[in-house]
Amino acid sequence: MPKLWDETIEAHRAAVRDATLDTAAALVAEHGPASVTMSRIAERTGIGRATLYKYFPDVGAILTAWHERQIARHLDHLAAVRDRAGSPEEGLEAVLTAYALLSYEHREHHRTEIAALLHHGEHALRAQQHLRDFVRDLLAEGAETGAIRGDIAPGELAGYCLHALTAAGGLPSKAAVHRLVTVTLAGLRPPR
Repeated sequence: MPKLWDETIEAHRAAVRDATLDTAAALVAEHGPASVTMSRIAERTGIGRATLYKYFPDVGAILTAWHERQIARHLDHLAAVRDRAGSPEEGLEAVLTAYALLSYEHREHHRTEIAALLHHGEHALRAQQHLRDFVRDLLAEGAETGAIRGDIAPGELAGYCLHALTAAGGLPSKAAVHRLVTVTLAGLRPPR
């Protein structure tokens, strides 16, 4: 097959996949996860059910793929935030702030039935480990420069940060989120 043909087919497949994921998410938001069916997704997406089944075996697989895509976008966002920062310390603060704001902004989503289902899958565990490693590496860089305490292992500090900042999902305002980040960062400073 010519290369252009392969690229066109892949672009079409990606478009069908994205439309399916977007449609499933919209249906869940409108009607709840229990009311979403393959027929509804196919109808709203504008593809045949047989075509939909070529891409996904069931609604659960679609929702898992949607969640994986959301997680990947969040991780990419955090990496971009880190990359825009100047020093390792600025990168750490920017990443922790961005993570806390993501928790805050998605607080309603995290309380839903779908979140309870999806946040315990194998893909979510891999993403959590990736996030923990990402933050751990930022903390290790900060410890090397003396900006972050070196008396506690960076992996333990990463757990502290992520657990503390997950609380942003229950806060009433962005100002409260920023205060939480400030307190979390204070716990990372070297002891006097």
